[in-house]
Amino acid sequence: MNAFSRSRRTLALAAAGLVLSASALAQTKSTRILVAFPPGGPVDFVARTLAEGLAKELGHSVVIENRAGGNGAVAADAVIRAPADGSTLWLTSVGAVAINPALYDKLAYDPQRDLAPVSLVVNNVEVLVVNPKSPWTTGAEFVAGARANPNKPMTMASSGTGSVPHLAAEQLNDAARINLLHVPYKGAAPALNDVIAGHVDGFFGDIPGLIGFVRSGQLRPIGIAAAKRHPLLPEVRTFEEMGIKGMDSDNWYALFTSRATPAAEIERINKAVRAALASEAVRTKLSNSGAQPAPSSPAELAALLKSDSDKWARMVRSKNIKPD
Repeated sequence: MNAFSRSRRTLALAAAGLVLSASALAQTKSTRILVAFPPGGPVDFVARTLAEGLAKELGHSVVIENRAGGNGAVAADAVIRAPADGSTLWLTSVGAVAINPALYDKLAYDPQRDLAPVSLVVNNVEVLVVNPKSPWTTGAEFVAGARANPNKPMTMASSGTGSVPHLAAEQLNDAARINLLHVPYKGAAPALNDVIAGHVDGFFGDIPGLIGFVRSGQLRPIGIAAAKRHPLLPEVRTFEEMGIKGMDSDNWYALFTSRATPAAEIERINKAVRAALASEAVRTKLSNSGAQPAPSSPAELAALLKSDSDKWARMVRSKNIKPD
């Protein structure tokens, strides 16, 4: 082998080594999605469904890490402290980023200061459900029942003080000028059990968490707190259709990352999220659960966060709502 041939072989081997190194790097790189809830819940389900499509778009593994605790503070702290390279994302529901800042006097994080919006992922509109043996078949009838006997307030269960179900009920109080009595529980499960048993009159909840009970006949949906009807409950009218304006309760889920992450990297991830949510497999799986895929730009998510933070802060302050 002459010197020229040896030189060409050396260059070819070097090039092959670079390709192998790049391939190995792609295989070892991964993205973490933090979830501030235990496995098996609705946020965890959306995270794992999104991860399936996102891994294909990013070209590497996407790992779900459940970081429950502190009403979202544990997950928030982890993403804030993570390297600002887009490798750590936080999928959170609206409460931890748009309600907690008004609910808690001392919050360890400021969502609008410490986090960078990546994309809205799904909308989860609230639906009012009652016991199927109750006399109310529509939200308007429920409101009329509350007005008929103001000295004996009807009761509304919630998954906890300051939760979206609680604030949705307070929103209905204001919109309909009624006085529903709030009955807080430690989570949605015991609250639903008491509605099903007939101990409490009603409950506002996300459709993904309620659709199974509705399909089994254990709960009756009577009103949608959104601008449009829901595809899985097309026969259930919105409160606005029933003449009750101002009902807009959406427990959306969205992705955030560290504030210092470069804008170009956020845009790259946003593009991958959009593509993942547009895929038939991911879209169908989410839609069948009741969650409505709703990708956005980072700027649109920032505007939504600001708008909902202001909306829920007004509610929390006007009602003097304090956490349990």
